[in-house]
Amino acid sequence: MTPIHNQAPASVISEDALDAAEKHLRDVLSIAIEHAPERAAVVVSDARCELAVTLTEAYRRNLPGATFIDFDIVTPEAVLAAFAPLQSGDLVVLVQSTNFRLEAFRIRVELFKRGLKVIEHPHLSRMPGAQALCYIESLAYDPAYYRGVGYALKARIDDARSGVVDSGGERLVFDSPFESAKLNIGDYSAMNNVGGQFPIGEVFTEAQDLEAVNGRVRIFVFGDTAFRVNQPRQPITLVIAKGRVTDVIDSTPEFDQVLANIRADEGEVWLRELGFGMNRAFSQERMVSDIGTYERMCGIHLSLGAKHGVYNKANIKRANARYHIDVFAVTEAVYLDDVQVYRNGAWQP
Repeated sequence: MTPIHNQAPASVISEDALDAAEKHLRDVLSIAIEHAPERAAVVVSDARCELAVTLTEAYRRNLPGATFIDFDIVTPEAVLAAFAPLQSGDLVVLVQSTNFRLEAFRIRVELFKRGLKVIEHPHLSRMPGAQALCYIESLAYDPAYYRGVGYALKARIDDARSGVVDSGGERLVFDSPFESAKLNIGDYSAMNNVGGQFPIGEVFTEAQDLEAVNGRVRIFVFGDTAFRVNQPRQPITLVIAKGRVTDVIDSTPEFDQVLANIRADEGEVWLRELGFGMNRAFSQERMVSDIGTYERMCGIHLSLGAKHGVYNKANIKRANARYHIDVFAVTEAVYLDDVQVYRNGAWQP
């Protein structure tokens, strides 16, 4: 793996960066989450990495009346007890260097069931040094951009009969209408749940007919077996026939292992999700190591493997679908029908 070059020594988060985090989270709380100051809030955090400490302090500034809990110095029972008095519409924030575990209690899922708003920041320890600054920048919430471009992309996707991803000399063709696009743009007005994992910025879909996807696509990053960003020295070209990976050019041992794992458990490698990442803090040049965070990168990402919890397909049995591996396309241009919706590194729907 080629090292990510925006790493730097620890303790790079300045007071200015903390101020930026405070501002970005204030906008997230007020505009996206619509948290009212009179509503109760609980912030559960740890202090295992500098980014977690910084975000916790930013939340302290924005939520002076909230209950703050250090996950590492209380029992799981104490955390659950803090959630118990909360009413529907109240807020829980989870600031996690890794990913909090409360035995069988699936935190976000169970909190959503109670009608609580949830903001989750997982795997922060995977983004040290200058990556932490990039993460803080990614929390900036611009409603005009996310909602304006997001809804315009969804309208284009939902109306399109076909699409093309041009990854610089290679074309991946979706000769099919798309599933109704889903939005992760900080507008929860039409959704059952308010909140989720941050940072945000994505519109995603997949072909209605998975076998109508053919061509080639060059990828510059993939999620490896440790759920981290893996950047090969040169892009890997995937050959797709009838929605499946049939050949790989310029592969690496790490990527070969990813494919071998999928084939061992699923028999073949499906290409499913077509993700339109919108977060302008991340690009092909500006990366963070956590794959779930980098998934918001401004450009196209795809998923390998049969698993996709949002869309059901008759020819894929959900019980047998185990893998959803994100891969990131060199995004030169994207077309929906004959309309170019991505050019010069930006969405222009």
